[in-house]
Amino acid sequence: MTREIIIAPSILAANFARLGEEIAAVDTAGADWIHCDVMDGHFVPNISFGADVIKAIRPFTRKTFDVHLMIAPVDPYIEAFAKAGADIITVHAEAGPHLDRSLQAIGALGKKAGVSLCPATPEAAIEYVLDRIDLILVMTVNPGFGGQSFLDAQIEKIRRIRSMIGDRPIRVEVDGGITCDNAAAVAAAGADTLVAGSAVFRGNDSADYARNIAAIRLAAEAGRVPSLQDISTQPARGADKALTP
Repeated sequence: MTREIIIAPSILAANFARLGEEIAAVDTAGADWIHCDVMDGHFVPNISFGADVIKAIRPFTRKTFDVHLMIAPVDPYIEAFAKAGADIITVHAEAGPHLDRSLQAIGALGKKAGVSLCPATPEAAIEYVLDRIDLILVMTVNPGFGGQSFLDAQIEKIRRIRSMIGDRPIRVEVDGGITCDNAAAVAAAGADTLVAGSAVFRGNDSADYARNIAAIRLAAEAGRVPSLQDISTQPARGADKALTP
């Protein structure tokens, strides 16, 4: 299933001294979602912000709040983030022993459920919860810090996850080191939702952010265009119907 490209700027790269203004700026600049990276200094080696900050910035946009919980344990905090204004709540497969229960809790609160996989975690970890998932987030860096370099080995994982999903209406999101230079490759592998922090919040204002978002989107969309070689190996239009009795 081909789905439209979503660009979700990560506010981890925004200027925290004027966070509300930064969110309004990327909203105006064409962001589809707002990605909120929550870190606890335990599951990942950094501390960012919690549910109270999500609640405080929620009024600055009507765009989808894509909340990525890099915390463990995660279950005790799901309800707080749901009440704070999260639309999508993504938990890590590695953050607790009962992933199915965590996903049920998110759904029971009326929110969309996501699962994130660290670079070393195989896609088999989510095989038996696919029917509870709205989004799969593939970490293309080791979680904990912004500004890291993209891990090329994750492209094959994205491809395998896309195949595993089949016809399910699940989005495949990528987060970590996403730029114009690799957006085409991740989109070609099957990602349809791109988180970008430093690559979006480069510049001084909404006009700069708009150019950055547009460039990433253009690169991703170009990556989804079949190559001439792919087209040449496809059967002619209607050829499959000719074989059908």
